Amino acid sequence: MTRFTVNNQPVEYRLDPQTPLLWALRDASNLTGAKYGCGTGICGACTVDVDGHAVRSCRVSIASIEGSYVTTIEGLSRERTHPVQLAFIAANVPQCGFCIPGIVMAAAVLLKTVPDPSEDQVRASITNICRCGTYPRLIDAIQRAGRAMRGEETIPAGFRPGIDPADSARLVPALVPPKAP
Repeated sequence: MTRFTVNNQPVEYRLDPQTPLLWALRDASNLTGAKYGCGTGICGACTVDVDGHAVRSCRVSIASIEGSYVTTIEGLSRERTHPVQLAFIAANVPQCGFCIPGIVMAAAVLLKTVPDPSEDQVRASITNICRCGTYPRLIDAIQRAGRAMRGEETIPAGFRPGIDPADSARLVPALVPPKAP
């Protein structure tokens, strides 16, 4: 049995100790924010925070992180209120959304260690692959999140998760609810 903490909850996995962290999170804990992309640690879709480090969870066995603290996108903020999440939403960074949880986690770790990253520091730290090509907005959003975390800027909250489509139409003028026949 392998023990560590996931999103502030102690867990004990009764899995083969060589099981990749990604599969323990997704299959045993039903935390599906970290995605399986390449399986080689290159794409970064599976990135989580392990003891303050951005880790590609497809390449790390659960045995190797015994006693660690793991934070997934679900543990960062269920309400999408973390500054990185707010900045990404405000800058329209998410497109297809597949890579976004891994990028958000990598950015959150970066901002913990480098509160005011330069563009070059962001480029060097965020090596995740995004097929949608949102990199210019991504860099701006990460720097904006840093400003928000330092108290230099406020980012308006996005729409709450699970919003009713009719409420969306009232809150976003460009959306119009379908008319009844």
